[in-house]
Amino acid sequence: MDQQISRPTWSKQIEFTLAGIGCAVGLGNIWRFPYLCYRSGGGAFLVPYLLMLVVLGIPLLYMELTVGQYMRRGPVHALSNVCPLLKGVGMASVAISFIMSTYYNVVITWALYYLFSSFQEHLPWQSCNNTWNTHNCTNHPTNSSYSSTASQEFFKYKMLEQTGGVEESGVIRWELFLILLLAWILIYLCIFKGVKSTGKVVYFTALFPYVILIALLINNINLPGAIDGITFFIVPEWDKLLSVEVWVNAAAQIFNSIGIGFGSLLAMSSYNSFNNNVLKDTLTISIINSLTSILSGFVIFSAFGYMSHLQGIPVSKLAVDGPGLVYIVYPQAFANMPVSQLWSVMFFFMLLCLGLDSEFAMVEVMVTSLMDEFNQQLMKFFRCKELFVLAVCGAACLLGIPYVMQVGIFVFQLMDHYTAIVSIMFLALFEVIAICWIYGVNRLSDNLEEMNGKKANIFFRVCWLIIAPVLIAVILIFSIIQFKPARYEEYVFPPWAQGIGWVIAMASIIWIPLGAIHTLWVLPGSFMQKVKLSVTPYALNEILKMPYYERGGNRGDRYPVIAVINSTIPLGDKPPIQTNL
Repeated sequence: MDQQISRPTWSKQIEFTLAGIGCAVGLGNIWRFPYLCYRSGGGAFLVPYLLMLVVLGIPLLYMELTVGQYMRRGPVHALSNVCPLLKGVGMASVAISFIMSTYYNVVITWALYYLFSSFQEHLPWQSCNNTWNTHNCTNHPTNSSYSSTASQEFFKYKMLEQTGGVEESGVIRWELFLILLLAWILIYLCIFKGVKSTGKVVYFTALFPYVILIALLINNINLPGAIDGITFFIVPEWDKLLSVEVWVNAAAQIFNSIGIGFGSLLAMSSYNSFNNNVLKDTLTISIINSLTSILSGFVIFSAFGYMSHLQGIPVSKLAVDGPGLVYIVYPQAFANMPVSQLWSVMFFFMLLCLGLDSEFAMVEVMVTSLMDEFNQQLMKFFRCKELFVLAVCGAACLLGIPYVMQVGIFVFQLMDHYTAIVSIMFLALFEVIAICWIYGVNRLSDNLEEMNGKKANIFFRVCWLIIAPVLIAVILIFSIIQFKPARYEEYVFPPWAQGIGWVIAMASIIWIPLGAIHTLWVLPGSFMQKVKLSVTPYALNEILKMPYYERGGNRGDRYPVIAVINSTIPLGDKPPIQTNL
């Protein structure tokens, strides 16, 4: 691959590493990992979790970063070069990232709402003496289904003003809409200059959350009962390891946390210098991501131990999944801590930082892919990239309006269930097939040698070729077998809402067959010749439009698509190694 392609690069390589950490480390590390660990045998869960990190997370991240850095393209063009038949996997990655960006920013909106609400003499979820509280409100959690805590009622009746179900849409919560607008303005300011602005922002958003996490941990472990919560978190229940579900949960957590298949890290690695050390970034991002999850577990469960001590109920009654963990249970813990406002502000500011860098990574996938494909047309219409990024953020903001209506929490749960759980496994499976089987482990290893002077070792080759595809297929099959309709607390979505959920899931998956059909349509020759070409790397280069940042290249004479990697680059400018086929 040409090393002199005029594509923007990170000002310093540490900026990509920090951006990668920020992309991988997100809200899932705070609310999903501790819950899975508690539900799946405490410390015993770390055994399958760390094993899946080694055989699934690290090899697949290594694979994605290698492809992105070598191809120097976003997911659409990169997958199109790797395997034209499965170029739809790249399109699906862009679709799923954009869909997720519309509702992920709502979680940031909630964090901002809680952050602003923390600047009061008394935290508004500290007592039941508020206008929104019901007569069933209590300051102490009980097993009774007829009572609710002050923090539950603040989340449900004050912030969300939620309706009874998806059938009742309610009205727009204008406070939340304005905060959603503010959140998108923050995202725009982070990414409007591309990697040049993103690279500066990540110094803060990727590093500052660790300062807060450590401060929270130091505070929490000095609270009475904290040791009981930590013990609950780490003491192994070895019999849980006999459950297949625990192993699937571990693999899925590694998978979703690092972000394999979303295209975010692949897109950001396309702005690396050609000779950047891919393995170093892979190990740094994946290991720090997992250590952050474990650190978050200590922070969360030390607070749970304190609440258990105060209220005399088992820790197991406090642990809940998803948004409820960070917006109901943990705020309730703050309410009982000394200097509660300070810890509340720090915690929700940390959530804001964690959410921001994951969010702008998702948006960057859409921006990079569209600029790669339609640069000339977009620049003709928008005049500058900054206005195009503004249009993307504006469109996503408008699509986020349903989430800030009174029915918003139900829409959020529906989208999350069918996007994050159903779609991503299909994408990942086809991505691994395209890169590891059709493009080939040998080609991928040769690409690494061209960039770093060293091929992939036998461990990564075996993981790419056998272990990763098998594990992803097992996770996918198990997810289908164990699939349950979307629900929120005790509310089960009606069939028509489930149908909308499947349409949402198909909005990303459908690009895989559509991409295959389009490839077979545009390739020349008989049907069998088309099929053969469709699994030949770079076969579409002759018909692809001129890519982003290569407008000055001389098209020159047409060369055989197999011999020349990119016909938009003058032959004389190519490095000695032209192809690895």
